[in-house]
Amino acid sequence: MTRMGRQGGFSLLEVIAAIAVLAIAFSALMQVAGSSMSLTARANERTQAALRARSLLDGAFVMEPVREGSSEGRIDDVYRWRMNVSRYQSPGDRPAADGVSPAALLYRLDLDVMWGPEGSERHARFATLRMGNPNQDASP
Repeated sequence: MTRMGRQGGFSLLEVIAAIAVLAIAFSALMQVAGSSMSLTARANERTQAALRARSLLDGAFVMEPVREGSSEGRIDDVYRWRMNVSRYQSPGDRPAADGVSPAALLYRLDLDVMWGPEGSERHARFATLRMGNPNQDASP
């Protein structure tokens, strides 16, 4: 009879160590995937806020004259907005030959878009300039 030599293979301890290393690696990968999904969701929320803000700013004062002041409202069940309209003050603003400053006809529209529950509300701010009607009276 031939004597059997030691068979090659893995010991139970080596298998347990390999499974533990795989479990730790899998856990780390799942955590990265979860963080990635969270970041993607937040990026989507910001993108939606930007799209809604652009729509509000593009449509503001198209059919009516620009007026100074504040206004607010809801876009849908998720997003709310607040807009502040003020005259634009240009640095180094000089009156033109007719005495009217070119910047006097410009208005600054500051728009805040908010979403999320109270206490952990998120928001994005947007601003643009809008030309006022030169025939519009100068009073706010």
